[in-house]
Amino acid sequence: MTKVSLEGQVAVVTGAARGVGELLARKLSARGTKVALVGLEPEALKEVSERLHGESGFWYADVTDHEAMAQVAAEVKERFGKVDIVVANAGVANGGPFVESDPVAWRRVIEVNLIGSAVTARAFLPVLMESRGYLLQIASLAAITPAPMMTAYCASKSGVEAYAHSLRAEVGHKGVRVGVGYLSWTDTDMVRGADQDEVMRELRQRLPWPSNKTYPLGPAVDRIVAGIERRSGHVYAQWWLRGMQGVRGYLPGIIGAVGQREMRRFEPRLKGVGKGLVGAGGAADEQRQQGISP
Repeated sequence: MTKVSLEGQVAVVTGAARGVGELLARKLSARGTKVALVGLEPEALKEVSERLHGESGFWYADVTDHEAMAQVAAEVKERFGKVDIVVANAGVANGGPFVESDPVAWRRVIEVNLIGSAVTARAFLPVLMESRGYLLQIASLAAITPAPMMTAYCASKSGVEAYAHSLRAEVGHKGVRVGVGYLSWTDTDMVRGADQDEVMRELRQRLPWPSNKTYPLGPAVDRIVAGIERRSGHVYAQWWLRGMQGVRGYLPGIIGAVGQREMRRFEPRLKGVGKGLVGAGGAADEQRQQGISP
């Protein structure tokens, strides 16, 4: 596919305070893109913005809040004059057995990852239609294959994948391209936070290669940037994820069989698995829900 120059374009990145969002903002900025950072950690967003190469701004907003995100979209358009790219990257995760999970944390994963992505698109699609721009929805390996102890995360990422594919068909004739980005376990605060739980870490290590590895952040984000340049319908942050698409129909049955064995093995230790959101990003979201000022 033909590459689109990022020089002079305006990109919005949600969940931009750290991890994929932060590095993506930096790499887009280095290519001459003006970047609008959106997230729940204003001090961290400010620091990221100050380190970018070119023009940028940051907005404190909860992606599940439609009024707040609509206001962000209006202010970004006013500030930069247009929006060419939106990356719906904001996300949170939790883990552990579904029956014993915290229902508030479980629901919040769905709200941020799925509802928040839809709210982001609803706010920015009008300006993307004006620019005939590109919306990249960040999904996950969890959209392709189910995993025990990750019910909320898998449900949310499967949901955003299906939603984005549906949206692509709706807005393509208006000039807006929609892509889905897939990442396996990548070295981010979220993954490191999940690995702090011994059971979750060991379960992940028992996955088959290459899904049991943690991949470096830099090359993953480079692949995302290349996907944005091509306005790709599918963006794979790790090379092998593309091949998973061809076998995904078999995965639920395989995981269902193998997962039973692994859960039986770990059953005596499951009571100690954490129930809240993981990582610093999860902590920021929990503080927001508790009304604690950032």
